[in-house]
Order: sequence, then structure tokens, then C-alpha cells
Amino acid sequence: MEEKSGEKRSEAKAVKLYGQIPPIEKMDASLSTLTNCEKLSLSTNCIEKITNLNGLKNLKILSLGRNNIKSFAGLEAVGDILEELWISYNQIEKLKGIQCLKNLKVLYMSNNLVKDWGEFVRLAELPCLVDLVFVGNPLEEKHSAEGTWMDEATKRLPNLKKLDGTPVIKQEVDEGEGES
Repeated sequence: MEEKSGEKRSEAKAVKLYGQIPPIEKMDASLSTLTNCEKLSLSTNCIEKITNLNGLKNLKILSLGRNNIKSFAGLEAVGDILEELWISYNQIEKLKGIQCLKNLKVLYMSNNLVKDWGEFVRLAELPCLVDLVFVGNPLEEKHSAEGTWMDEATKRLPNLKKLDGTPVIKQEVDEGEGES
């Protein structure tokens, strides 16, 4: 990697290792050398577990879309700093462990396997979450078909500003009238 970009691994702010051939199967210990990395892209590989993030003291955006990830275990290492997690097209059914992401603002997790509200409501434990993409999960598909998705999801996550790319319109819009 260093040879290609000419910059030192430890100094790189954005590191892209997506769609590697052969695909990356493990997030190995070499990741911990990416101490300055703010955005790490590992999408379109064959990663099954989130590991070895403990050295990434500046990581703001983690992109893991299109892998074989089944859980959020391993994110604790970046729990206080990660702001965006892009983890669509994986095999996540349970949201256990997500609550460690105290500063997460953006979560893109479309096309996973979440199927019940009991798991979905764990997202309410993320105090900063304002932008969620959840389309393509069995839970969303079921309620969208019934026409209740937007209402039911935003009721459970009252702080959301955007759901599945659509701005969330709050009912109490007229509160601030008269203020300039």
C-alpha cells in the first residue's frame, strides 16, 4: 500500500482498500498503523468480523459495505470517535454492540437482515444519530409495504433528521414561528 501512494501509512488520512483482488478476508493488525486515518474504506471484500481498530485514533468514517459482516462487535475501539459507519449489504441481524458509538451521526445499513423492532430500537441509544439508511432490511420492507415505515421508525428514533434519504418532517413545525 505504501509503495502505491507514496505516503506513509501512518500519515494517510484516507485509506482505500476496497474491492481488493484477492479480497480481504480479515481486518488484520496492520490496520493499527493507520494512526492518522480519518476515513477507512474496506468495502466490497470478504470481511466477516470487525477487528483491529484500536490504533485508529482519528477514524471518523468507516466504510464496510458489501462484506460478510454479521455483528457490530469490534467497534468499541472507535466508539468515542467514529461519526459515520457505512455498512450496507452485509448480514447483520442483531444490533447488539452498536450503542458504543457515542458520536455516530450517520449510519448507512441498508440491505442487512434486521427484522424486528426490538433490534431497531437499540439505535435510540445513539445520542448523535441524525441520518439513517435502513432500506432493504426485512423490517423496513414489511412496514413500507404497509405504509407505516416512516412513522413507526421516526417515532422510535425522534432525533433523526433524515431516514432513507428523506428529511424527517416533525409535526411540531410551527413552534419557531415569529422568530427571525
